[in-house]
Amino acid sequence: MATVYVALRDRLLRAEGDEEWTTTTALEGHDLECLAASPDTPERVFVGTFESGLHRSTDGGDSFDSLETGFVPERESGYGGAENLESDAVTAVTISPHDPDVVYAGTEPSRVYRSTDGGDSWTHLEGLTDLPSAGSWFFPPRPHTHHVRWLEVDPFDPDRLYVGIEAGAFVLSTDGGESWQERPEGSRRDNHSMATHPDQEGLVYSAAGDGFAVSTDGGESWDHPQEGLEHRYCWNVVPDPGDPESVLVSSASGARSAHTASSAESYVYRSSGGEPWERLERTGLPTGEDVVRAEFAAGTEPGVVYAANNRGLFRTGDFGDSWDRLEVAWPESLEAQAPRGLAVLEE
Repeated sequence: MATVYVALRDRLLRAEGDEEWTTTTALEGHDLECLAASPDTPERVFVGTFESGLHRSTDGGDSFDSLETGFVPERESGYGGAENLESDAVTAVTISPHDPDVVYAGTEPSRVYRSTDGGDSWTHLEGLTDLPSAGSWFFPPRPHTHHVRWLEVDPFDPDRLYVGIEAGAFVLSTDGGESWQERPEGSRRDNHSMATHPDQEGLVYSAAGDGFAVSTDGGESWDHPQEGLEHRYCWNVVPDPGDPESVLVSSASGARSAHTASSAESYVYRSSGGEPWERLERTGLPTGEDVVRAEFAAGTEPGVVYAANNRGLFRTGDFGDSWDRLEVAWPESLEAQAPRGLAVLEE
């Protein structure tokens, strides 16, 4: 039995089942950006939106409340020519694997906030935009701004926080966001997603617009194993739950072919044991023309990964050799959307 949450552009889809699935939707009409759920508190789900801040469910997605977070920054001027930084955009959210009451949220403009009471109250972790490179961060479609695209808490150290800025920097904190280190050796500049593995300390993966990267020392330095990776606008990354040396990544040749259904052409690659990347084709998971980049979420058993793209929801039990399409209602309107986030809770 699994519960799968998919953040789409204009709704949250919840699918529950095993062989037979039931689906419900929530937050219709909102502009969704991200989501997070934890098996430690399965009734609690967080969804970040671009226009209306952070929403939380405390009943497993049956209903959501808009949180009074205080994320909207005060009016400022002089920031890259912008006169008003007011924004309700929550672009990243994650739940600590050490304590489900500890939640981190990232916004546009780039700020990081922490809650230690499950989202009831929040603290702004200051200093992020005081980093030397911050003046060069930017998100091209919206000039004069940038955002936190991804947040990841290290599974071995609750104070070690990995932050991806779109676009401009990988940022590391070793004290829960009280201080920041930017752009360590080899780190990518356009980090879209990151992942860690509970079985190997220090291992961090990054899927970035400027390629794939991996760190074995907790983000202090990075390598770029690219052989065989023909499409290097990387979007989402997930390791095999049973093998930290095996990883899947979704990628395309650029942003338009990754995110826009009318011009999409995206692929999924796999690397195992340090071998070159192989492109997965004819496995049951749609890729190629008219298919947007996939979002991934790992299951609890070795080899189990879920994927969402504009063609539906899929599951593999052999880490990509074969995929089954989940019999989940997928209206034609969703075929024009690129999913914004995926979370899976398995019993």
